[in-house]
Amino acid sequence: MAANPTLTQPSPPAPFLEFQHVSISFGSSHVLNDVSFTVLPGERVCILGRSGVGKSVCLRIMMGFLKPDAGRVITAGEDITNYSEEELQRIRKKVTMVFQNGGLFDSLTVEENVAFPLRERENLDEEQICKIVDSLLKTLDLERFRDRLPSDISTGTRRSVAIARALAAKPAAVLYDEPTTMVDPLTARALSNLIARENVKLGLTSVVVTHDMRLAEKLAGRVVFLEQGKVVFLGTTAEMERSSVPLVQQFLQLDRIDFRAVLEVIEPTQRIVG
Repeated sequence: MAANPTLTQPSPPAPFLEFQHVSISFGSSHVLNDVSFTVLPGERVCILGRSGVGKSVCLRIMMGFLKPDAGRVITAGEDITNYSEEELQRIRKKVTMVFQNGGLFDSLTVEENVAFPLRERENLDEEQICKIVDSLLKTLDLERFRDRLPSDISTGTRRSVAIARALAAKPAAVLYDEPTTMVDPLTARALSNLIARENVKLGLTSVVVTHDMRLAEKLAGRVVFLEQGKVVFLGTTAEMERSSVPLVQQFLQLDRIDFRAVLEVIEPTQRIVG
């Protein structure tokens, strides 16, 4: 008798991150309205959409910084919807976030910022901490900045330091809030390469909030596209290009126009430098 294929297929992994019909409002503004999507362990997902559609709010809900008005939130495989701050601190050791402004401590040097999450752990001595920090600064090409304060380095470098600090904690997942915004195109490309390389190398689960299609194409296995607080598209970047959703096509068209304008600035400069 032939084997029943349904008996031999492995069960799909449980979501590492999940929104189940999540809604949240701020006063009369409905930011998210019945939003549902999943992120599997090791998956890389980008949340796209125009400004003000709730992309960054999604990350803050995943971290437990905001509580939804309705729905359930799964983070690190646990339903954190009603977790206390103490319980959330345990979750945040598994899932960390790179904020748009870097979130660095102004009074600490680059080296001290990267070491900070390591010093919060009780199982590492100073020699071990120094080795980890040295390795991260070297890997992310930040060694020459180790003694500088955040105010003395560029926005792009601060983002790289924030990524180094996030990776220092050895999380299972990293959430990135607009990592390539407000930097020049060449720096944006370098940050995109850094995020893609480190996330693939370490096998991290990643969620990236962005409006940068180059970053989405480089990094994302899937895309969640938000508009007016709802998910209007969910799929790969290739499927997004073929989407029949007018808002998605409008977003892509505007992105292409902006990118062509950037190239018109960059290419002559590169020819002069070359």
